[in-house]
Amino acid sequence: METEEKPKEAEPLGEDAEKGDTESTSHSDGAAEATTQDSSISNGDDDDDDDDRERVDLKIIWNKNKYDLKIPVDSTGATLKEKIHSLTGLPPSMQKVMYKGLLPEDKTLREIKITNGAKIMVVGSTINDVLAVNTPKETIQQEVKAEEDKKEPLCRQKQHRKVLDKGKPDDILPAIKGTKERLPTVPLSGMFNKSGGKVRLTFKLEQDQLWLGTKERTEKVPMGSIKNVVSEPIEGHEDYHMMAFQLGPTEASQYWVYWVPTQFVDAIKDTVLGKWQYF
Repeated sequence: METEEKPKEAEPLGEDAEKGDTESTSHSDGAAEATTQDSSISNGDDDDDDDDRERVDLKIIWNKNKYDLKIPVDSTGATLKEKIHSLTGLPPSMQKVMYKGLLPEDKTLREIKITNGAKIMVVGSTINDVLAVNTPKETIQQEVKAEEDKKEPLCRQKQHRKVLDKGKPDDILPAIKGTKERLPTVPLSGMFNKSGGKVRLTFKLEQDQLWLGTKERTEKVPMGSIKNVVSEPIEGHEDYHMMAFQLGPTEASQYWVYWVPTQFVDAIKDTVLGKWQYF
């Protein structure tokens, strides 16, 4: 007598199918995971450092610290300040950035002719520190200006006339009236000091110092210690100025320099005092 067969053989097929589905799902998940990992790796390097723009390697010097920075050569001075902010935490508005004089924000590094390995000097401090240090300076500047308004022109005063009456030095740098230039890469020389001797100005930006050099000696003055800088055109020679660096709290500490070419006057003041001190 024949017995009815039960469809037991179909069960392994179901198990195999389930295993197949599991393996398929596993492979699919693995592929998705691999795809996700690959995508993560590629996105990790999705930075503007991978573009083809020409770059320069700079050495940023601030507060006795040195930072390496690689930046597109067509970046502006303002962009450089933002990069310096990222490196140092110093806000752009508080930075005095110098490369052969005060760095212009609206020009590119290419236009300024910054090259690989250039050293960029940064001077700046916190708002609280700047206010604490510079409030006396601003007061001094206001007092000096008020006194100047009451006095006759500086170039007519006896102490200055004895120097100016010597005439313009033969080896003085040419002056260009009506223009403003950045500081030259060489010292400003050929000028007179209050004794009538030759003096040269050397701006050591890395040390944040102004060197006042004569035949006898060189005085190295920290720019931060200079309280004020005043200047006035020389009558009859308005393309040259007489300029004083106030090294102490009173006018008695002024160091006078005569026959400064007018195109460098603003650059000297900006470099020594810095635009960042005004609010």
